[in-house]
Amino acid sequence: MFTWLTNLFDRATIRLGAARSPQWREVRNKFIKEHPLCAVCGTKKKLEAHHVRPYHEFPALELDESNLIVLCREHHFLFGHFLSWFSHNPDVVSDSKIWYDKIKGRS
Repeated sequence: MFTWLTNLFDRATIRLGAARSPQWREVRNKFIKEHPLCAVCGTKKKLEAHHVRPYHEFPALELDESNLIVLCREHHFLFGHFLSWFSHNPDVVSDSKIWYDKIKGRS
């Protein structure tokens, strides 16, 4: 079991451990301020900026606002990562729009 756990953390470090730019916090906060609603449900609570194309795979896009979408914490994990921080949803923008329209259109 210890080997499995060690391998998991080694893989996470390699895959998810890309160093953030010193400007990331400022870009993230500005983007959330300019887009103050979750793209899925429209809430204003617990908002996070999600990279459409993962920054650890596309580091040049880390600060590119066209590569960001605002999601609440719950929908970041569900729609952005399919309930696993090791995966990402390449269709997060279109999926978010579909669900936003469904949620807002319900009676």
